[in-house]
Amino acid sequence: MAKKDFYEQLGVGRSASDDEIKKAYRKLAKQYHPDANPGDKTAEAKFKEISEAYSVLSDSSKRKTYDQYGHAAFEQGGGGFHGGVDINDIFGSFFSGAGMDIGDIFSGGRSRTPKPRRGSDLQMRVNIKFEEAVFGATKEVQLQTYEACSTCNGSGAKPGTYAESCKHCNGTGSERKVQQSFIGMMTKIVPCSVCKGEGRIIKEPCTGCRGQGRNRTTKTLEVNIPKGIDNGQSIRIPGKGEMGEKGAPAGDLYITVAISPHKLFSRDGSHLYLEIPITFVQAALGDEISVPTLDGGEEKYSVKAGTQPGTVIQLRGKGVPNVHNPRNVGDLIVKLNVTVPTVMNEKQKDILRNFNEAMGDEYKYHKKRWFDKVKGYFA
Repeated sequence: MAKKDFYEQLGVGRSASDDEIKKAYRKLAKQYHPDANPGDKTAEAKFKEISEAYSVLSDSSKRKTYDQYGHAAFEQGGGGFHGGVDINDIFGSFFSGAGMDIGDIFSGGRSRTPKPRRGSDLQMRVNIKFEEAVFGATKEVQLQTYEACSTCNGSGAKPGTYAESCKHCNGTGSERKVQQSFIGMMTKIVPCSVCKGEGRIIKEPCTGCRGQGRNRTTKTLEVNIPKGIDNGQSIRIPGKGEMGEKGAPAGDLYITVAISPHKLFSRDGSHLYLEIPITFVQAALGDEISVPTLDGGEEKYSVKAGTQPGTVIQLRGKGVPNVHNPRNVGDLIVKLNVTVPTVMNEKQKDILRNFNEAMGDEYKYHKKRWFDKVKGYFA
């Protein structure tokens, strides 16, 4: 038998808006829903038909395809709709926020055995030195967390006793409740009111942990700081967070590092930066200088004659290791600052005056040419 047109099934025209389609479907769903028509096979079949129609027409992409190719586009193998209707998708927007599990509503309220909750993740901050961030280190940290109760070994029950299955929910931790909705009476699944969703009841709680199975404690932990970690980055330590309830897995520990500044060096990613003062004579005549490195050593560098103030040199492989690949190391970037004396005696001043005169017109020409360039710019 040929399928009835989807628009006809919902009682709307082909130019109907999304809101009109939704409104028409809700009206028909309320009328033909199986909960409102128990045992009525005709109503059940009608409900499936309108649900299939709505699943296509409520999706702009599917609707466009249907308008162009009709039912043939959604037959088995047609690419997009394969004969079934996902009731969760259809009703999700109607019941979101209402506390209902749509799957349980239409499946008769199947419930699951509750599982103990995983422990919470912990976050903390640790201060480290500049060198520790670059070269790595081992640090001891203290954290407030939970550990298994030593009296009951984490069971929560008094030694010699045990937790019993909740008779009210048969150990499932949940119960069914009926609630009125726009399409009739609906069933939803809620935590068991007796065991509070635990699925079991401890009649004689452990006195050491008051039935919680864990106690608050302070722990000391060794943390390996990886080479090259940067300020604000975090280290994840699996399973070192809070202990889970009643034997559940522990959460993770996240440690964020705060790096103290260095008196000489600064950092940008994998590169280190350093400023070194040199004298005018060293810059003019050239010289061999010692460049300190972060590890306490030094590198020899030959300053070229005529080096200008602010000249930058680069020492490869003397920077910061990559935190993901320590063999990949950045560079040390050194800026040479030519120092100018602020206090001189008359003899020193005379020497500089004589030097200036001895340089002749060529030296003065560069100065004049610069001023001419300034005048030309403003002109």
